Amino acid sequence: MLLKAIALLLEYPDKALWEEREELRALVAQEAPLLQPFADAWLSGGLLDRQSEWCETFDRGCATSLLLFEHVHGESRDRGQAMVDLLAQYEQAGLLLDCRELPDYLPLYLEYLNQLPETAARQGLQDVAPILALIGGRLKQRESVFSELFDLLLAWAGSPLRSSSVAGQVSKEPRDDTRQALDAVWEEAQIKFIDDRAQECGSSQEKAHQQRFQQQPIPQYLDLSAGGPK
Repeated sequence: MLLKAIALLLEYPDKALWEEREELRALVAQEAPLLQPFADAWLSGGLLDRQSEWCETFDRGCATSLLLFEHVHGESRDRGQAMVDLLAQYEQAGLLLDCRELPDYLPLYLEYLNQLPETAARQGLQDVAPILALIGGRLKQRESVFSELFDLLLAWAGSPLRSSSVAGQVSKEPRDDTRQALDAVWEEAQIKFIDDRAQECGSSQEKAHQQRFQQQPIPQYLDLSAGGPK
């Protein structure tokens, strides 16, 4: 149940989740006591404050995105095929997605692993351990307490990697969550939008949106171990 509890704690804190936070506290206390300090602190805050903090942590820039394959494939076609393959695994396990969910969303992946036998679940985490270490390392650099959850996942999987494993690499990366970096992304997106309108009015908004995610592609760190998504 550790995976289930971490999946819920990583989810965007919407109203429905917040209304059930006492049940989540009870789940953590019974099944995952190592999570209790984090859960007590996180669930004690106000909903609007936690929503704002979550967005600042995971939705501001791409470096700490919870979409796993974004850190490997960016927006390339390879990512699409990887998600198709992962979706097929979900369906085989009886996990059905609605249209709003992307298969590589980490909380969803943890929900899937939680349904597998423990050995298979640990292997599933080891397969993405370099990505978990990378996200955790970036969170640690930003002094986010969420880095603790990534280290717990890595420890449970039996991986030697931790958020500190990529500290040297992360320290050399340009931050993509600063106001200057975000302004630069949107300025380039606007230029792209104007250019597209002159050529293809019908597809200009889609291309401008894609530009947001293609800016500063995330480098691959799969050299950290032999595992990792294909």
